[in-house]
Amino acid sequence: MKMFATSLKGKRVMTVEGEELGDIDSIVADIKSGGLEHLLVRPVESVDPKLFKTDSEGRLVLPFSGIKSVKDVIIMELK
Repeated sequence: MKMFATSLKGKRVMTVEGEELGDIDSIVADIKSGGLEHLLVRPVESVDPKLFKTDSEGRLVLPFSGIKSVKDVIIMELK
């Protein structure tokens, strides 16, 4: 399935266990390969950012490869 990156911005991100993580703020791509690398997610208040890799703005840095489903919400498998 093809989808524009702009259509992902603002979508809610949840784990496969049903925990809300936050909303997509941005997507990081590798300029040379064109591959998508990470989602930058603004965390909800209930998420402890210390449990995740974060960027300088406090956004969660989640691997693009962890996406399991994209519908009304994005389902991530975190390892």
